[in-house]
Amino acid sequence: MTTVLIADDQPLQRFGFRMLLESQDDLTVLGEASNGGEAVRMAAELHPDVVLMDIRMPGMDGIEATRRVVASGDRTRVLILTTFDLDEYAHAGLRAGASGFLIKDAQPEELLSGIRSVATGDAVVAPSLTRRLLDAYAHHLPSGSGSAELAPEEDPRLSSLTEREREILTVIGQGWTNTEIAGRLHLAESTVKTHVGRILAKTGSRDRIQAVILAYDTGLVKPS
Repeated sequence: MTTVLIADDQPLQRFGFRMLLESQDDLTVLGEASNGGEAVRMAAELHPDVVLMDIRMPGMDGIEATRRVVASGDRTRVLILTTFDLDEYAHAGLRAGASGFLIKDAQPEELLSGIRSVATGDAVVAPSLTRRLLDAYAHHLPSGSGSAELAPEEDPRLSSLTEREREILTVIGQGWTNTEIAGRLHLAESTVKTHVGRILAKTGSRDRIQAVILAYDTGLVKPS
């Protein structure tokens, strides 16, 4: 059973999400929050698998709430909901530690699939779309501490990676899928999956989206 906390300031929106989620045998709603502060408090109390997080809420917004939920170190993952698929809010949400984002007018099947994917540690947003997002808003937010100050070979976040792992992290940042990596680097797809798992573990990246952001921040991948 995957447990979900719904965070949205619109009661009707929360009701709709709850009705959809509770129609599924494998999903259950633990609670509802009407603002970011409530979402952070309830996530700490209830330990949901996934927080379905709206961005624009009164008081503490979804970006700051996401940052605090992720910083708590709990297993809870955050799925951001946004109005536009390429806005600065979604970008900020990913940088805050969200495991992905969906547009609010997504089909019900997309939302359900997204929640399940996030709960199992997968990224909801396709790597190529994540790269587009980072590129589009590279100059809208403060840059990370990596590429601005250190060359990639000097960044401590990459120091434990082997040469092959660094190569694979670079192409992950460029939007390559596991299948594309396997084909272009002449590796078995199972080997690629093993490398990706080790990269996530060594760099402390929660999922593939965070690995893309790391590649961007450390300068392995530069905005096009």
